[in-house]
Amino acid sequence: MAYVLEIERDSFSHPWNESSFREELRRGEISRCVVIEEGSEEPGLIAGFILAWMVADELHITNLAVTPEMRRKGIAVFLLTHLLDMAAEEAATWCTLEVRVSNAAARSLYKRFGFREVGVREGYYIDGEDAVVLGLAL
Repeated sequence: MAYVLEIERDSFSHPWNESSFREELRRGEISRCVVIEEGSEEPGLIAGFILAWMVADELHITNLAVTPEMRRKGIAVFLLTHLLDMAAEEAATWCTLEVRVSNAAARSLYKRFGFREVGVREGYYIDGEDAVVLGLAL
């Protein structure tokens, strides 16, 4: 958990805390988590992670982050591809997520996968920034 929290702090201006992650994982049947380890000698060193909920036939991505040293090496693409493949195997037909309006890198990544803007949540984030709601038919 320590590596995940470190990546979270390095990735977001308002990171989730440990209890937020634990609550996500406690959601039982709806929780989905994919973690990728770095190819290093230190066991358990995490390169990135993605969290989501699977409810009925809809996947909702709640968090995706990659350690700064491993960015731009295909880790986020791998994580997102793997999660979407898992969701398709579970008969998901739709995927949604929220992303900060200002997060150009994340928005670009999702656009490459075919996500389209389906709405805006005004003042969604704790600092008041809006979230763009993205959707993808699977």
